[in-house]
Amino acid sequence: MKRLLLNTKVSKIYIISVILITLLLLTSYFSYAMFTVTKEKNNAISIVTGTLSYDLKVDGVSTDELVVGPNEEKTFTITLSNPNNRLARFNFYYITPIFENIEMGYLKIKDFNIPPEETGVNLEKEGIGASQIYQLKVINNNNEQIVINLGVEVGLDYNDLALPSNGNLFEEIFTVNTPELDNNMIPVIYENNNWVKTDEANWYNYDKGEWANAVTVSSSTRDTYLEADIGTVISMDDIETMWVWIPRYSYSIGSEDGINYYGKQGNFLTTMPTQELPGEIDIKFIEPNVKDKGTAKYLVSEGIGADDWYTPDAFTFDGKELSGIWVGKFESSSSNIEALESGIDSMNLDVMIKPNVSSWDNINVATMFQVSLKMNNPGNRYGFSTDVDTHMIKNSEWAIITYLSQSKYGKLGNVNFTGANKEVYQNKSDEIITGCSLGAPSGGTSADYGCQYTYDVDINGTGASTTGTIYGVYDMSGGAFELVMANYNGLVENSGFETMPESKYYDKYTSDDVLTSCSGNACISHGLGENWGWYNDIKELVDANNAWQGRGGAFISSIQGGIFYFDNYDDNGIAAYGLTFRVTLVNLQ
Repeated sequence: MKRLLLNTKVSKIYIISVILITLLLLTSYFSYAMFTVTKEKNNAISIVTGTLSYDLKVDGVSTDELVVGPNEEKTFTITLSNPNNRLARFNFYYITPIFENIEMGYLKIKDFNIPPEETGVNLEKEGIGASQIYQLKVINNNNEQIVINLGVEVGLDYNDLALPSNGNLFEEIFTVNTPELDNNMIPVIYENNNWVKTDEANWYNYDKGEWANAVTVSSSTRDTYLEADIGTVISMDDIETMWVWIPRYSYSIGSEDGINYYGKQGNFLTTMPTQELPGEIDIKFIEPNVKDKGTAKYLVSEGIGADDWYTPDAFTFDGKELSGIWVGKFESSSSNIEALESGIDSMNLDVMIKPNVSSWDNINVATMFQVSLKMNNPGNRYGFSTDVDTHMIKNSEWAIITYLSQSKYGKLGNVNFTGANKEVYQNKSDEIITGCSLGAPSGGTSADYGCQYTYDVDINGTGASTTGTIYGVYDMSGGAFELVMANYNGLVENSGFETMPESKYYDKYTSDDVLTSCSGNACISHGLGENWGWYNDIKELVDANNAWQGRGGAFISSIQGGIFYFDNYDDNGIAAYGLTFRVTLVNLQ
């Protein structure tokens, strides 16, 4: 197998195939040279060439033609097999002659599903001998014989992306922008029940729900880990903060019925999307120099057009277009939880972000904001440089995590979860312990309070992350009630602010109506009206009497808690039990 490496700074490229896809197949064993594309270190694109084979038979005989006589009705049995020793994609299709009076239709023998389009259906199987059987019925209402030509398109699924998948010689590829590590951030993967140091060439795979993770460690162990070999276990005792990369993307939300925009049914739901069980949000990863400003919605039956994509507002910070943002993997905790009970000033404490500890509560909004902001002060304990900005998460930043979770790259696309379990599981810990999971979506009663599963328990625990894997973001459903930097018309109220901070640090809503909340317009990409009541989550925007926004619900929430939950805080930002926050980190260079 030959490997070609093309270094490029672009994340969207056009690949031109130099191999014409043959439409007429003449033998029983066929082979194509194909291309696969994978993301490599430093934004490089790796193109891998090789050969794939397939075996096509009609009524047990190798042929590429179906012959039907004048005014004849015939049913053919077609077998398409994968003789390769790797996962491959095969698309079976047929080409009819130019006659008006031909009726055709086919069924997949295994489960009798009618293919979604008459141009073909995918066969995705592993290993030698995997096959799919179809019955193709042809009714020729003409007075002369017809010949129908069969074809097969092939592509590797061995790597993240494959070409071609639809017969086009031009394929548009969208890749994740390389996560921007600041000084002393260490990329990690999870192996053998531990977080281990990794390199940037083997770090993440968003197609598999493996979002990029990074950590910072204590100053006393930092040099040791920075100099350590790849594969070194990083002790949780040494970890101080854990981060997840949300890459820049554009999105659009589909409607299956032309009325309700609950996302598309796609490959991940067995039922039509509803408010109670919404469907897939379409995502395409983009470069910082791409900024779509379309409608953010489309009709599934018509497909997504160029004017339907929207780049979320959260990917623009103080006028800078971001390639992505880092978000705290868990709710924020404190460097000394016990000190809070002794009345020590919270501003002397530092933010920690890690699992299995108590969330930092009983501080007002202004303190949440200030302790987040000081994380990159000169001489900070984390080793962050002045090239980054750390701040309390905004509502619009919370929203981009939820949209990605409700896409094929998030928990919705995780095949280990079906039906109602597509919803991110709830943290029911009444001690507000980070990373806990009920092992089920939001619901339950006080009898269910507690930490039923920790974050690292496969399925029951990881189901509480935004990917359903250990690589997602946790505590976004339940746990403590998270305040976000979103405010009604700059009212400081009981927040602890004397005046509001710079506008780049908060989302200002001018109305309590989601249709007019952004200066008379709907706030597209803020997770408000677009996801109104998804999964039955609460939906209350800030207003003149309740000026601060909260997200996710708390451990006491029933079915109305969840990642799409938004509610105003009726104590206007004052410190309270069970009220916490999350931190975001953006690169300013």
